[in-house]
Amino acid sequence: MDALKGKLKEVLVSVLPITVIVLVLHFTISPLDPSMLYAFLIGSVLVIIGLTVFLFGIDQGIEPIGHGIGSTMAHSRSLAAVTTICLILGFFISYAEPDLHILASQVDIVTTGQFGRILMVVVVSIGIGVMMTLGMLRILKGVALKYVFTAAYGLIFILSLFSSVDFIAIAFDASGATTGAITVPFMLALAAGISALKSDSKASEADSFGLVGIASTGAILGVIVTGLIFGIDKLNGTLPEQTINNLNILDVYGSRLLPLAWESFMSLLPIIIVYALFQIFAFKQKKSRVIDVSRGLFITFLGLVIFLLGVNGGFMAVGTQIGIQLASMNSKVPVLIVALLLGLTTVLAEPAVHVLTYQVEDVTGGSVNRILVFIFLSIAVGLSIFMSALRILQPNLQLWMYLVPGFGLSVILAYFVPELFVGMAYDAGGVASGPMTATFSLAFVQGIAAQVPSADLVADGFGMIAIVAMMPIIAIELLGALYQIKTRRASKGIISKHGSIGGNHGKAK
Repeated sequence: MDALKGKLKEVLVSVLPITVIVLVLHFTISPLDPSMLYAFLIGSVLVIIGLTVFLFGIDQGIEPIGHGIGSTMAHSRSLAAVTTICLILGFFISYAEPDLHILASQVDIVTTGQFGRILMVVVVSIGIGVMMTLGMLRILKGVALKYVFTAAYGLIFILSLFSSVDFIAIAFDASGATTGAITVPFMLALAAGISALKSDSKASEADSFGLVGIASTGAILGVIVTGLIFGIDKLNGTLPEQTINNLNILDVYGSRLLPLAWESFMSLLPIIIVYALFQIFAFKQKKSRVIDVSRGLFITFLGLVIFLLGVNGGFMAVGTQIGIQLASMNSKVPVLIVALLLGLTTVLAEPAVHVLTYQVEDVTGGSVNRILVFIFLSIAVGLSIFMSALRILQPNLQLWMYLVPGFGLSVILAYFVPELFVGMAYDAGGVASGPMTATFSLAFVQGIAAQVPSADLVADGFGMIAIVAMMPIIAIELLGALYQIKTRRASKGIISKHGSIGGNHGKAK
């Protein structure tokens, strides 16, 4: 019960700022239709309840399964068996990710079927499966993360030279959207399960992170390669009309409940099946343990349904509407300020961000404070959505002008910060762009793109998640650089204290 209360307290602090921003805008410069406002307020309550229950369920169900499978694979002597399991597991976990389906549906609708939902989900899942497998093999073989990311982003850069701007935007968005509420906890636990068996504790800490970041590059490669194979140069886009004003509140949420419950069940089904197979052939856990994990999975399912119901019922339409209203104002300052504020606050409501920050604190034994990680991520995502809005308002600013130097800098920094922070950084890039970003923030940016005459709805409306996935990488690597400086100063202080005269000690103090 104490754990549940703790989660609730954190979620309240995370979600309430977004609600406050929308209310302030409603009563000042961006009034909303009453039915839309009520739907949003109910959605906020559902998000708070759902996120609390979901995070509690993750602790009880998903993480123990991931740890168990990771440990079992680490003990396996068959490289072929590990590779096969990872490929299958990576594909199905990605295929079931709700965030990916949300983005794929938006791409399908906006492009009027030119890049279909099922095709996008399949190619992204294949990419995730392949790169997650390479990530697991990297842990087992002890290959440094910086070399893997250099090779992966080098290949992405080369392929991007031959790809269209539209597919690049969607590809990088897919990398963020596919690492969401289901994928991230499972991958983190899987990596921790394997790396925990390493005798070198420092290597074990570092290898606990990075798998999410490596896997997310597979989504980019999957979409870009698909665009090159099909030879589509331009995707045409139109923004669908929001129908929330014409429905009563009961219809808004009632019509979404069963589809979202089914989506949530399908999200968890691959993990349930894998757990059942491992229980029969490998785990052989006691009945009481199986009941505990099953209860955790049910709690996770319940929380996910409530959370997604709140996000889809109240957040999406309000995000689009606010984007349209602010972009239609004579001054562009309000839309840029709101973009910055939304970025600062929406990341705090991402389920996977909470999971990652807890694991960072746990793996590092508290030496890296999760609140500090939150602050760095919040600033990074705030700047990301600000940059996205600025790109739409300024026709000369193109997506590659952000992504090429940004990801280039992230790869360079990887050679100068501790390995632990390299993995954490690339994982953070994936987790920061979860369901809140894929719905509210993306809808807000597309609302702006729909209202600005010079903007292209596909090339400018998409690409925001790409920037959101990039900036946290740089932010956490900079945090790693600060951590390294602090550690070196502390070690020098100890040497000074034990090896020098008292006067030096007084100066250090």
